[in-house]
Amino acid sequence: MMERTFVMLKPDAMQRGLAGEILSRLEKKGLTLIAAKVLQLDDKTIDLHYGQYLDKPFFPRIKAFMKQSPVLATVWEGAEAVKVVRDLLGATSGRNAVAGTIRGDYSISLMCNLVHASDSVDTANTEINRFFKKDEIVSWKTALMNYRYSPEEQGKA
Repeated sequence: MMERTFVMLKPDAMQRGLAGEILSRLEKKGLTLIAAKVLQLDDKTIDLHYGQYLDKPFFPRIKAFMKQSPVLATVWEGAEAVKVVRDLLGATSGRNAVAGTIRGDYSISLMCNLVHASDSVDTANTEINRFFKKDEIVSWKTALMNYRYSPEEQGKA
């Protein structure tokens, strides 16, 4: 069974022209992009998305940062997609992320860490539903499925 996860390229990734590089890294790993759209986040969406931080003193800085420019909201599909994406991204703080990860290669900040990604399947479902309607998600099978996954991983065995 293929899993879905939500990935948002944050304003710093968009401003720095890293969207193509980040998407390419996810695709090269073998994940399938099944939805994408550029959005300008509003206060309500930011409050909902980062609700766990609403009462924190740093939340106004997060909100201002997330409104600086558009973001790219995406949905990816693949075996253990949540874990695979989080491993590719590296530690939340770019300073602590190891070289070879997306944050380890392109970030040196905690807030300006390029990407938000779901931390669990449940969170992924919530975030996907927050940013996408069902008809905006196109689940499809790449012609390379047999070269990315064994028959067992595809649910064929």
